[in-house]
Amino acid sequence: MSMLALILIAMIALLHAYICWFEMFAWESRGPRVFASFPKDLFAPTKAMAANQGLYNGFLAAGLVWSLLISDAIWARNVALFFLICVAVAGIYGAATVSRRIAYVQTVPAVLAIAAVFIG
Repeated sequence: MSMLALILIAMIALLHAYICWFEMFAWESRGPRVFASFPKDLFAPTKAMAANQGLYNGFLAAGLVWSLLISDAIWARNVALFFLICVAVAGIYGAATVSRRIAYVQTVPAVLAIAAVFIG
């Protein structure tokens, strides 16, 4: 894979590691600032749900990091593409159901990384 693809994959992995931390451990403290339109009184009751979502984001981050550690170029590419497509689909779903902003945070970077994988 090209250096650009590797950098984008690493950045997306870091983003999803941050989302994992945020949703699992900082939902009530940072959540109200990030999701201002979400009723403040619902952050505490949805803490377990957010932590579950965070765990899934952690799996996405782990898969992307795994793709960077695979020495076989074909397998690394395939694993990277699988997890990048998962990120893109999650972003599309999030944009359709929660906020369009999610498409810019998740889907656009994933699609750019997918393009970089195919080009490089």
